[in-house]
Amino acid sequence: MSKPKADVRKHVLEKSRGLKEKDKTATTTTTTQTFLSKHLKKIYPLSFQRSNSSPSLFSISSSQNSLDSSHTDTTSPQKDQKATLPLPSPTRNMPLIPEKKEIVPVPNIIPQPSMESFHRSLKRCSWITKNSDKVYVQFHDERWGVPVYDDNQLFELLAMSGMLMDYNWTEILKKKEALREAFAGFDPNSVAKMGEREISEIGSNKTLMLAESRVRCIVENAKCILKIVREYSSFSNYLWEYMNHKPVINIYRYPRKVPLRTTKAEALSRDLLRCGFRLVGPVIVHSFMQASGMTNDHLVDCFRFRECVSLAERPWRHV
Repeated sequence: MSKPKADVRKHVLEKSRGLKEKDKTATTTTTTQTFLSKHLKKIYPLSFQRSNSSPSLFSISSSQNSLDSSHTDTTSPQKDQKATLPLPSPTRNMPLIPEKKEIVPVPNIIPQPSMESFHRSLKRCSWITKNSDKVYVQFHDERWGVPVYDDNQLFELLAMSGMLMDYNWTEILKKKEALREAFAGFDPNSVAKMGEREISEIGSNKTLMLAESRVRCIVENAKCILKIVREYSSFSNYLWEYMNHKPVINIYRYPRKVPLRTTKAEALSRDLLRCGFRLVGPVIVHSFMQASGMTNDHLVDCFRFRECVSLAERPWRHV
């Protein structure tokens, strides 16, 4: 009889132990659900609707899966529970649209180099210095070494070269406009017709400061040019034929190498004297040849050297 009682007692103890374990499991499950729902709300802002049955771990997992696949499948694995996304707040979870800002153009404040500073920075022949007058620098940059084929311009350069006996290039160039006005633009036909009255007026011009003897030399040279024109059709033809219609290109690196006279200048000087010209010595004729581009005596490191070489290499254009 004692054995069945022990079995009954053992059965009662096992049943009470099972109830306690069941209550413990239920308590653990409830605690886990509460913990998961609390933290899942922070990550997935879902609102669970109440159903007949309390939410379980399976329902929470199903709702989470429905959220992850909401863009492809709108059906939820459980009909009793629906997961809905909250409507966006007008102030939260909205992308900010940047305001359009008016673009104000920034003025160009980088100083641009002036033409004067540009010309000042160019490498020139060493006899052009910082103290050189502007008219002399301009003459070097624009006229000196450039081939000339016009009779009036050649006559002008020959007359100004003759004045080097009394003045330098800077002083002569400053009088250039006054000289052109006095000598009718250096037209040989007009100058050759000048009489004693015109020669006296030019000689007494205080701006020019030319002696009458110098004025007479220029007038006599104009008459000689007219004789050459009758024989060679132009003064330019005569001069360039003497040069074989090709400028002489010299390669000088140092100013001391540039001569005051050359064999070409000496030969042309003799021929001009034979034709009756005055103030045409070898030094003056060489200066005239340099100014009229018959010879290129720019130093090789001068920026005008290459430019004058390119002008000299052009086909002879004088007719």
